[in-house]
Amino acid sequence: MVSLLTIGAAQAQGLGSPGPDSVRLMQQVALDSVLVAPVAVDTKEWLLLNKDIQTELDGAVHNLYNFKFDKAERQFRSLRRRYPEHPMPYFLMGLSTWWKIMPSNTHNEQYDQTFYAYLDTAIVKAQRMYDADEHNYEASFFLAAAYGFDARLHAERKDWRKATVSSKRSLTYLKKSREANGLSPEFAFGEGLFNYYSVWIAEEYPFLRPILLFFPKGDKQKGLAQLQTVARQGFYTGTEARFFQMRIMASERENKTEEAILTSRDLVREFPDNACFARSFANHAFIEGQMAECEQASRDILTKLGQGLPGYEGFSGRVAAYYLGYVMQNRYRDYAKAKDFYQRCLVFCESVQQTKGGYYLFSLSNLGRLAAANRDVTEARRYFEQVLGQAERKSELYKEARTYLSKHPATAAIIPASHLALSSL
Repeated sequence: MVSLLTIGAAQAQGLGSPGPDSVRLMQQVALDSVLVAPVAVDTKEWLLLNKDIQTELDGAVHNLYNFKFDKAERQFRSLRRRYPEHPMPYFLMGLSTWWKIMPSNTHNEQYDQTFYAYLDTAIVKAQRMYDADEHNYEASFFLAAAYGFDARLHAERKDWRKATVSSKRSLTYLKKSREANGLSPEFAFGEGLFNYYSVWIAEEYPFLRPILLFFPKGDKQKGLAQLQTVARQGFYTGTEARFFQMRIMASERENKTEEAILTSRDLVREFPDNACFARSFANHAFIEGQMAECEQASRDILTKLGQGLPGYEGFSGRVAAYYLGYVMQNRYRDYAKAKDFYQRCLVFCESVQQTKGGYYLFSLSNLGRLAAANRDVTEARRYFEQVLGQAERKSELYKEARTYLSKHPATAAIIPASHLALSSL
């Protein structure tokens, strides 16, 4: 149940970046296609639709997604001083904190309390607005988004009770805020996510279908179309929509990496210092066989990690180091550099406690192959023994390691290729 709530509607994650234009034009509204006519709702006090605020925050939102958190938060605090009772500045500060957590695949817990504090404050402010006027769809938007974020992190921390409670509340306000979808593309973002993920969950997890009876029926194609609209027109939610589009297209369900790489390439160009976007682009380029782009993106990641830029840490380092090892081994045949990068990948993995499978396991395997090619039986055995201890028994990596170890017992002599060359002189 928590998987459904936190992956689907509970991921009504809020504010994104505008695109290259400083201010996007407001969506044209066809009254016969919306649930609430704009003239029926008083929106003059809504910061979410205020074009002057959009112009003011354009640079701040861009800085947020470009991981220039200090610059972004200065403007968010300025907004808070002028609108201390509005949820937007607190939600923006929470969003900034969320993207500090993201580069670690949400493993980094040092920002948790700050994150929850900003969301709690945003919820309190939005609830007051909603209690004063149940047709304040801006308040519903922030309540749905804040509860969704809260549920997401509680689920990551395995606090299922709190995740479930926040997810239910997020769904309640998401349903309310969707009545205003025609007022702004921002309001369609949460519904787009729910429409897509609720159907996917029903397909991937049949045992959850009985639970889905208690939720609105999803529509995967409609969800994708809504995300596409938000990605093009959303000022605050545009970048979040593009990020989700990229992840959806790259998933095993859709398996459209050629589309994902186009989005990730654009995101990297627009936000070159965002470690998450850079890592995704390197991954998509690798999968698509675009090795020149993969190499450049990976080198850029390691350079920025060495410079200590925000968000560049071991999680990104292990990805970049592995890809560079692969490129050195298979594209340039520079086995010394390949070995160095694979060993660096192991160090990065160990520094962030990510040593179960994945990049760690493949680096071990490739180091074993390089040692075997160099006829260094002792070193090859050391790496392949570690592979044998971690890989799935039915996997090709496990079979390869077992075969090598059976053919090269521990008593085998160490005869590096370099020694053979010297002995022939």
